[in-house]
Amino acid sequence: MTTASDLQSQALATATALAAGFYNAPDVAELERRDIFARHWQLIAGVSRLAGSGDHVVSDIAGVPILVVRGEDGGLRGFVNACRHRAGPLATCDGRGARNLRCHYHGWTYGLDGALKAATEMQDAADFDPASIHLQAIAIEVWRGLVFAALDPQIALADLFAGSEQHLGSRDFSDYRFERSQRYPVACNWKVYADNYLEGYHVPHVHPVLNRLLDYRSYVTTTARWHSLQYSPIEGAGNFYGDGMALYFYLWPNLMLNILPNRLQTNRIVPVGIDRCAVDFDFYYPADTSAEALRRNEQDQRFSDEVQAEDAEICAHVQRALASGRYPPGRLNPKRENALFHFHELLRGAYRSART
Repeated sequence: MTTASDLQSQALATATALAAGFYNAPDVAELERRDIFARHWQLIAGVSRLAGSGDHVVSDIAGVPILVVRGEDGGLRGFVNACRHRAGPLATCDGRGARNLRCHYHGWTYGLDGALKAATEMQDAADFDPASIHLQAIAIEVWRGLVFAALDPQIALADLFAGSEQHLGSRDFSDYRFERSQRYPVACNWKVYADNYLEGYHVPHVHPVLNRLLDYRSYVTTTARWHSLQYSPIEGAGNFYGDGMALYFYLWPNLMLNILPNRLQTNRIVPVGIDRCAVDFDFYYPADTSAEALRRNEQDQRFSDEVQAEDAEICAHVQRALASGRYPPGRLNPKRENALFHFHELLRGAYRSART
């Protein structure tokens, strides 16, 4: 159960964690679907997965099935993945080189621009004009080689990344090769997983191998309007990445970009239920297919699996405690949990706006 006081803005030095009721209430989940996920940008894919005409990726935003496709003119377009006849799917999986978009239900066929080209056996329908029918379009934008979509965006995509240039410089991921996609089910509310990602405070206690790789003493966390960044030098035993920095971006509301030398890993948290979520991991690497690079990539993925298993286990424990009805919000660590506090303040602001 939540109260009006739980929605009040706080100061970092005296902040407490988000009230447990926000992790367990069905009305909160619906509010988040409608007023957070449906109104903000979602990562769909890297441009390397949409390189040629007809290449397409299917996804979901706030319960709405979507489709992103490369057109014959080279442009990217996004549509609601539902035929204008009776909501059949135009695609049920990612694909390459499609010449058109054909409904799997009744065979209505659309061009890659979303315009209806053929409607099977509709010649007897009065006043039926195929030229007036078009798939429902959604917003599509590209940032540094990553494709984003939104149903009803409330901010510009550029605003989401404002301030990231300081650490990214001119880095671009357009030429990175897509290697693997993995979905991990996690037994917790999506915000528990986000909370866990947003602080390095737990790293020495939950991730022993990762802790040896990062310099915890030099671990820094900064926040901007719509994102936060945790970064640390990479060092220590077992470092197979090479010299450089580990950059961990969290972008509102549910996206993580894990950027290390010669590697981009994207994580998107997808709410599944009040106490369930899934995390979609996509792995991208530079176009280096040498034996050494392939070994490094395989090691990176094995290491990622290990860290994810550790996170999933601790998040499940936290979810059970939050659902117990016996957890009063605890104080936050101002030095180590400022990005978590930033996330909670964005949530409180969204909840206040939705409820007024």
